Amino acid sequence: MARRGFASNYRVVLLAAVVFACLGGIGTRLVFLHVIDRGRLLGYIEQVRRQVIVDPARRGNIYDAHQHLLATNHSVYTLGVDPQVLRESDREKWPQLAALLGLPYAELERVLTTKTRRVQTAASDSRTATAVALGAERESRPIRWAKLREDLDEATYEKIRELGIKGVYGNRVFRRVYPHNALASHLVGYVNKAGVPAAGVEAYADFYLRGQDGWREGERDGWRRELAQFRTREVQPTNGYSVVLSTDIIVQHMVEEELERIARELHPDKATIIVSEARTGFILAMGNYPSFDLNGYAQAPLDVQRNFAITDQIDPGSTFKIVPAAAALNEGLVRPTTRFDCSVDTIEYRGRMLRPMPDTHRHAAPLSVAEIISRSSNVGAAYLGMLLGEQRLYDYARAFGFGEKSGFPFGGEIPGQLNPVKKWSGIDITRIPAGYSVSATPLQVHYAMGVIASGGELLRPQIIRQVRDASGEIVYSFDRAVRRRVISPATAREMARMLGGVTVAGGTAREAAIPGYDVAGKTGTAQKLVNGRYSNRAHVGSFVGFFPASRPEVVISVIVDNARLPNGRSAYGRIVAAPSFKRIGEQLVQYLDIKPPPDGAALAPSFSVTSSADSLAATAASPSPQTARVSAPFFTH
Repeated sequence: MARRGFASNYRVVLLAAVVFACLGGIGTRLVFLHVIDRGRLLGYIEQVRRQVIVDPARRGNIYDAHQHLLATNHSVYTLGVDPQVLRESDREKWPQLAALLGLPYAELERVLTTKTRRVQTAASDSRTATAVALGAERESRPIRWAKLREDLDEATYEKIRELGIKGVYGNRVFRRVYPHNALASHLVGYVNKAGVPAAGVEAYADFYLRGQDGWREGERDGWRRELAQFRTREVQPTNGYSVVLSTDIIVQHMVEEELERIARELHPDKATIIVSEARTGFILAMGNYPSFDLNGYAQAPLDVQRNFAITDQIDPGSTFKIVPAAAALNEGLVRPTTRFDCSVDTIEYRGRMLRPMPDTHRHAAPLSVAEIISRSSNVGAAYLGMLLGEQRLYDYARAFGFGEKSGFPFGGEIPGQLNPVKKWSGIDITRIPAGYSVSATPLQVHYAMGVIASGGELLRPQIIRQVRDASGEIVYSFDRAVRRRVISPATAREMARMLGGVTVAGGTAREAAIPGYDVAGKTGTAQKLVNGRYSNRAHVGSFVGFFPASRPEVVISVIVDNARLPNGRSAYGRIVAAPSFKRIGEQLVQYLDIKPPPDGAALAPSFSVTSSADSLAATAASPSPQTARVSAPFFTH
């Protein structure tokens, strides 16, 4: 008789307990997943599925005064690959992809077939050699993005898309490009690869130019593709405004061609040329040597990227003499015909005997104020400074813009150096009127001369004329800005007349004369400080002026730092700077259609000019050292 099947109660109970334990564990886990940890886990899912895609705004353009592009955007793509989703069936297309990217096939194949990377898992010091030494574990992680090419143009990207290689895709970005390369580089500035404006108008006007990025929020699938049907919010980008400069690329090109000539022939350390409108102060051109290519800014040394016109200071030399002359005229202390004995070696001032800076040659006859300017007499400038006194001389120098920033809107401008009177040395009253013991930027020197050209007002340097929206409508316009009145219009006209004597026979800069036009200006030749002492070989030569003198239209400054002339000749302003002023002026006459003054309207020099031969004779017959006092008997009207 066969035995009946039998299962012990113990086994049944054990099996039932295991089944109920498993079901209880699953239930407990479900409670944790759907109740206790629900919020935290949903957050993880949201992070994986949700995405915010930035839609970059288009940066505004920068134009010159005539709507020529100086800076714009170029739409490019950054191409990459997700090696995890590549299909073997697409391998035959890889050679075409390599050809379009300009990459060797072997290099492309290596990137496409490398699907993992080794990473350290140590939490604290995973990037250090210490972690390796301590045995930090490394594991393989899948590569989901490998860059293939940056700055890919749209046409090439479209051809790559047509290949249909799954996993190869690109992201569009805007790259800043500068159509004229190095032209006006110190004014325009640039935007670096990180999208950060680094200098010039790009940095100063970034608020207007940058626009506002858009974005959209949605979900993505397991292949990181956007699921458009699940978009929840979308904000369109707002493109940036465009900026219209006062700079004229034709005038800028004239300036930079002249700088190239100066560099080629004179081999200076630096050189700066500035051109501005006489009546408004708007800058037409500003160039520096050396310069750099905006599209290759990364290869340019940072020192070259400085705008020397506002970041470097020089002794203005004789260009500063317009300050004591204009001040003395404005205060009614002298007239253009007032004469001074400039053959003296010492001058008594407030009971002290002071030795002014000597002139290059002695003057046998007393010089009028107009001749002090035209012949650039250091002794005569000292007389004028002493007549004013320290405080008035200082006040007028500040009024002309020395010792303070000009208000140029960008580029790290410095204020120059003009010490307050309490810090002057005993001889500064003889040095400052001649342009020493005071330092200024080329832009300060330029706008000090602009006071005369504008009719006595110190103008604010401006470079931006308009801000426009995407449709070309004007959002904001910048107008002429006056910082203050410095001298009266009558004094300005008299100064223009006296400065006209600089460019005629007997003046220090006939090389700056433009046939048919009355040119007003001033030369400057300042010795440079080398190892704490003024050098007889290193000079800053300059010429700053405007024309027509009777109806000023443009102000031009040419400043050449440490020009190297053949045979060791001194780099006087009339030699290294005045010819450049003339060449630029003659081109501007044609381009800007500057009309010559009508017959009889030109400002005649306010003195009778002594011939060069007479000057040489006076030098040979100059008397022995003399002393003068600053008092009425020693000058005459």
